[in-house]
Amino acid sequence: MSKVSFRFTHYDLKELRAGAIIEVSLSAVNNVRLMTATNFQRFKEGLDYKYAGGVAKKAPVKLVIPESAHWHLIVDMEGHHGLADSSVKMIAPPLKKAG
Repeated sequence: MSKVSFRFTHYDLKELRAGAIIEVSLSAVNNVRLMTATNFQRFKEGLDYKYAGGVAKKAPVKLVIPESAHWHLIVDMEGHHGLADSSVKMIAPPLKKAG
């Protein structure tokens, strides 16, 4: 079983509700991958996994949590020159319009 062979930074975002927004700051171009706990486990084991996000060429990157679940965020250097310094902060989800 192959394991991840590149450097990455892991953020355990815990339980988040659908619609919450996170903002990721980066010091360089890197991959930003938002994934569920199951997919994070598959990522660590070198198996196929699903994620939201991709190559972040400009920072900050804002990602919307697609569904209520336990989420993990990975910033990784796969295909890039080095691992970026990164940070994550929560942004309140948009208010629902009164209708």
